[in-house]
Amino acid sequence: MSGKKLWWSVTAGVVALAVSGVAGFAVLVDRHYGDLTHAPAWVADTPDPVLEPASADAVDNVALGARLSALATNPALGTVHGRVTDTVTGEIVWAQAPDAPLQPASATKILTGAAAILELGPDDVLVTDVVQGAHPGSVVLRASGDVWLTEKQLDSLADTIGTADEVIIDTSVWDGDPFMPGWDPADVDAGYIAPLEPAMLHGARIGATTGDVPRSHTPALDVARALADRLGATTVGLGPAPTDTPVLASVESPPLTERLRDMMLHSDNVMAEAIGHEIAVHRGQPGSAAAATQSTLDVLTGHGIDITGVTLADNSGLSVHNLIPPRVLDDILIDAASRPELRPLLATLPVAGGSGTLVQRYDDLSGRGWVRAKTGTLTGTSALAGVVTAESGRVYSFALLVNDAEILGARAALDEFTSAIRDS
Repeated sequence: MSGKKLWWSVTAGVVALAVSGVAGFAVLVDRHYGDLTHAPAWVADTPDPVLEPASADAVDNVALGARLSALATNPALGTVHGRVTDTVTGEIVWAQAPDAPLQPASATKILTGAAAILELGPDDVLVTDVVQGAHPGSVVLRASGDVWLTEKQLDSLADTIGTADEVIIDTSVWDGDPFMPGWDPADVDAGYIAPLEPAMLHGARIGATTGDVPRSHTPALDVARALADRLGATTVGLGPAPTDTPVLASVESPPLTERLRDMMLHSDNVMAEAIGHEIAVHRGQPGSAAAATQSTLDVLTGHGIDITGVTLADNSGLSVHNLIPPRVLDDILIDAASRPELRPLLATLPVAGGSGTLVQRYDDLSGRGWVRAKTGTLTGTSALAGVVTAESGRVYSFALLVNDAEILGARAALDEFTSAIRDS
């Protein structure tokens, strides 16, 4: 086996493990049977010849491309643009208008997630401080962009601080319009978005900690009120934090990889916008929606991703003004499959039939458990972009954007399309 083929085979093996997620089974077995005693493990003789991973000659990409071309004619797919790539050889197996942008819906989050990993690093956290206010009895919560705040964290802050008469929240880390072009204000009450403010309790959800439930119209003040209730404070408001007073207490967000996983699994728009703002602030830009989208594109460009044809109106994909060529999404996924720096992105994607927005899809199709992909859904729009390990062991990346199609029919056709890749 040539050195090139060996390197690609090892890479494909690493990515294949990320796709299948078999490690969870081992954890489950250990949890239930870890105390059992047993005889020494039986050792098998090394086979002759030694088995090797699948080589670059072991698959028929021409036949696969023909199969995918036939499936792409399904009327349920409406207008479909896409690309499928063999990540071992870099060969484009199938493509249909890959440079022509379509509305991507939440597949946009792949751009946001990739830029965040590249700019911030997988272990990045947000720190929210509470500082002494300008007068006795006053404390100021200095918002950092953490929309993952929890009741337990507020309890921790209150336990450390004790009591206060006044709680002020400083939201100056973000600025600009709290709503993006192309958003429908009704989506706040529908649970899909919240006004962009840099502190939220459970993503500004009302009466729940997860899911698409109604969201608050005043998320930052809600955090201040919740802390005030714990401290016995009677006054709550917005205002700047003093620069020369001590920090009384702090809490940290989960690391970036955990936050990205939550964002991708449940396609959470609030989390996506917060991460976009975080990218902008980290680059020394204003904490605004416009700076967030531009910073995302700048990071991708700086790491060699050609963003030609991209129109990015938000970081979540909720805006109807977003346009992305499938080639850009596929380029990012190829990069994630072939380079360690971006590989954490793959582990954040939902598993077909197993997790997140794909948990109720694929039914008895062969792609179930083997496709990892980000979904995207808006009226008339369905998207699917990710990776799949084929029967041959080869890892393929794909980006599929469907416009002008009924959602349920398009989803079924996309599941069938990607299962055909698994069958190769």
